[in-house]
Amino acid sequence: MKSMRLSRSLAAIATCGTTAFLGATLPAHAAPNPPIQTAQGVEYMCGGSNKDEAAFMQMVSPRWAATIELGINGSPAQRASFPARAKVEVRERYTGRAIMEALSQGPYMLARLDPGAYEVNVTLGGLTLTQPLVVFAGIPSKATFMWPSNFDMASVLPPQPETQAMAQTSAAR
Repeated sequence: MKSMRLSRSLAAIATCGTTAFLGATLPAHAAPNPPIQTAQGVEYMCGGSNKDEAAFMQMVSPRWAATIELGINGSPAQRASFPARAKVEVRERYTGRAIMEALSQGPYMLARLDPGAYEVNVTLGGLTLTQPLVVFAGIPSKATFMWPSNFDMASVLPPQPETQAMAQTSAAR
């Protein structure tokens, strides 16, 4: 009888200790992975707008044929923060045939492109940057697009709720 109580006490302590340990080491809620989407038959995934999601996108990018990275020249903090949605267009390099067109939703876009030579055009606020991209079977490729640090990001960002509220308050006066 006494050993039974001791066993239950030890089990309760072990369970509470494990729960406390896991609670201290795991985040309160795990962020979901960005969804895989399809544009013109090409699967792609966008993300990286926060630190954890950026780490996830960097971790899985070698498993995708192409990585398109978007950023702002300047400090690493500026490069890491690319909140705007840019239009990404992938075309066959020699024929100009459109392969994929989508809006990015963060600084990383991973795409499952077939092997070939492509031109990637990324447009943001009327400024289009173009890079060649060659995809080989089984080897990840990457194109990096950096907007100048003096580019007016405020003109391409959606208005923030607090900014809208301030504008409405100012207009009402």
